[in-house]
Amino acid sequence: MKGEAAYSTVGSRQKQEGKLWDSMKTTGFILGTSLLLFAAFRNSVTWHLQKFWGASGDFWQAQWEKVLHLLGENEWAIFLLGTALVPTLVYWCFNGLLMVADVTGKPHFITRYRIQLGKNDPVDPAKLRQAVHTVLLNQVFISLPMMMLMRPIMKWRGQPCREELPTFHWFLLELSIFILVEEILFYYSHRLVHHPLLYKRIHKKHHEWTAPVGVVSLYAHPVEHMFSNMLPVLVGPIILGSHVAAIMVWLCLAILATSVSHCGYHLPFLPSPEFHDFHHLKFNQCYGVLGVLDRLHGTDTLFKQTKAYERHVILLSLTPLTESMPDSPKKAK
Repeated sequence: MKGEAAYSTVGSRQKQEGKLWDSMKTTGFILGTSLLLFAAFRNSVTWHLQKFWGASGDFWQAQWEKVLHLLGENEWAIFLLGTALVPTLVYWCFNGLLMVADVTGKPHFITRYRIQLGKNDPVDPAKLRQAVHTVLLNQVFISLPMMMLMRPIMKWRGQPCREELPTFHWFLLELSIFILVEEILFYYSHRLVHHPLLYKRIHKKHHEWTAPVGVVSLYAHPVEHMFSNMLPVLVGPIILGSHVAAIMVWLCLAILATSVSHCGYHLPFLPSPEFHDFHHLKFNQCYGVLGVLDRLHGTDTLFKQTKAYERHVILLSLTPLTESMPDSPKKAK
């Protein structure tokens, strides 16, 4: 009996060590691949993109100087335009289109890619209005004041509204750091609000939507919106003292990414939302953005046993994955 127990303990330890080693190898592979891709871009593709970035006599630099002139080089106006107004417009334009599909079921080109079949078909208008109301409150009373507070911090870090734009190579490097910082901060802050002491009081509001829609990406308790939605995307630019134009592009990309993750549709040629959609369905899986830390901490084990994991790819055809990779007959029943 003791021998069997000791054997079981050793086997369990070896299994854990193997799991940790696999996670480390996966993380190393991702980071190594990213560095190689970055080097490759620097030596080949990026050269062409750099020409586009500054083509025709530094086209983008000229446009930026026009913006500075238009706003009278008012740094408050420039900073809030780039960090608040433009990202907010991107959010509502993208999610406005999705809300039309959610409420009307049209166009069919979008709704046929629904992930959770039979859910939000159509969405409850009253519930959607409540979500929109909460998002607007978060944007006005949390996001905007945080951006106003961020401006003097960025001023202390450097000159965010300087006339010279960053090079394309530097922006790519910044972007990779932004993504890494967001993954770390979002994963751990997200797991924190899933703690029983915080979940009921704070995070449960976001999980009222077990089948999410795009606008729900910012539907959250104010405390969660501040610490889990906003801070993870702002810390990277603060650390690097980034240019306001780089911050603007990053915030727009982050907003589009989280909107896609919550949209409820696995649309062609866009990042897969299966990972975060599964989190809303099961609650205790898939906490991160990229999934690297979920792999490291084993918070994606259940997800990897599902059909959603098989569908967690970029759709490169016009056939919905629910048709090309349908659920098993037993589950469908």
